[in-house]
Amino acid sequence: MSVTRAMKIMTGMQLPQEEALGVNVQLVRRARADSADAVRNTPLLHSLTLSELSGVETWLKFENLQMTGSFKERGALFKLLSLTEEERTCGVLAASAGNHALGLSYHAQRLHVPCTIVMPETTPLVKTKYTRAYGAHVILRGRDYHEAYLYAAGLAEQEKRVFVHPFDDPVVIAGQGVIGLEILESAPDLDAVIVPVGGGGLAAGVALALKQSGFRGRLVGVQTEALPGMVRALDTGQPVELPPRPTIADGIAVRQVGQITLRLAQQYLDTVVTVDEEEIANAVLLLLEIEKTVAEGAAAAPLAALLNRDLGLAGKKAALVISGGNIDVNILARVIDRGLMRDGRLARFQVPIDDRPGSLAALGSAVASCGANILQVEHRRHDITTPVGLVTVELLLETRGRDHIEEISACLRSNGYKVVSS
Repeated sequence: MSVTRAMKIMTGMQLPQEEALGVNVQLVRRARADSADAVRNTPLLHSLTLSELSGVETWLKFENLQMTGSFKERGALFKLLSLTEEERTCGVLAASAGNHALGLSYHAQRLHVPCTIVMPETTPLVKTKYTRAYGAHVILRGRDYHEAYLYAAGLAEQEKRVFVHPFDDPVVIAGQGVIGLEILESAPDLDAVIVPVGGGGLAAGVALALKQSGFRGRLVGVQTEALPGMVRALDTGQPVELPPRPTIADGIAVRQVGQITLRLAQQYLDTVVTVDEEEIANAVLLLLEIEKTVAEGAAAAPLAALLNRDLGLAGKKAALVISGGNIDVNILARVIDRGLMRDGRLARFQVPIDDRPGSLAALGSAVASCGANILQVEHRRHDITTPVGLVTVELLLETRGRDHIEEISACLRSNGYKVVSS
C-alpha cells in the first residue's frame, strides 16, 4: 500500500500533502489549542533522588496522571475533533494493546462518537475492563497488537468507519507532540528529553515539536530489547516486521513501526537505545518507591536507559516522559517481589528439620532470633531428596539487605541448622 493510500485510510481530515506526510509544529499547536479543555497539562517535576542515582539532573513528565492513565488520549482526542459530522455518526475503529483503546474510548464517549476497539487476546484485564467501561465495543482478536491491527484495519474498511491508527497518523502524532511544547515551556534549559518508543508516535511528535520550536538538546528514544522495531527500521531505512515476543513493556510491544514515524525519527531523534526486561522491571520499582508513582513497563523504559546506558548526559539536565501507569496489578506484584529479592530485602532459605512435633516452631524461634520476619512457609514432607526422618522447610523471609541475609545464614548454622540454599 502506498503512503498516499495509507493516509486516506488513516486520516479523517484533509490536509495539504506536505503536512499530511510531514506534520509540523503548527499542527501541534493547533492540537494543543483544540484539546486544552479536555486533556491535562501534566506536571514536569524534578527528582532529587533519581538525579543522585543517575548523575543526571532528572525531571519527570507525569503522563500517567492523564484521566485514562497515559499520553495516548492526547492524539486520540485530536483525531476525534478532526472528524466530519458524517464520520462522527459512522463512528471510529481502532486496534490497541490498551492505552490507545482507553484514550480513544473515553473521549469518543464524551463526544458521543460510536467506538469499536480490537484488542489482542493477551491484553491485561484492567485495560479491557476500562475500555468497555468507557462505552467502547471491544473485540479480542490476535496474539499481539500486530494481529489485532490487521483484523481491525480490514473491519474498518468493511464497515466504512474511520480507522484511528495509534501512531502512524499525522493528526495523532500532532496530539502527542503537545507534550513536547509543555516540556519546553516548563524547562527551556533542558539538555535532553528521553521518551519510550513503540510504534514511534510519541517520540516522533515530541521530537518534532521540540526541534521545530528551537530546542537544541538531544532527543533519545528507548525501546525494549524484545521488540526493537525502531532500531531495526533506522538501521535498514524502512519498517521491519519483527516476530512476536513477550515483554513487560506491553505499551511499546509493537512489531513494526510506521512509515511516517520512521521518517520523523530519522529527522528528529538523535539516538534510540534498548533496555532489557530486568532493567525495565527495576525502573518500575524505583519509580514506585522513590517517586510514589505507578508506571507501566513502557513508561519506565526511559529511566531504565538513564540508569543503565551511557547516554552522554552526566552532569546535564534531562526530562523523562513517564508515558503511562496502566500496569496489570499481577505484573506489578511480581515486579515488586523480584525487585525485593534482587535488593536482598526478600530471601528464600531451604532448611532440613527433624520430622517431629515442635521442630517447625523451634526453627521459627531461631529465625526470629536472627532478626528476620517470616512471610511464607512451605513444608515439603514428600521431597524424595530429603533423608527419611527429616522434612525440608522453605522460608520466604523479609530481610534488611544482602549483609543481613549472610547474618541469617550464619545465625541459623550456629543454631545447628543446615542451610541448603538461599
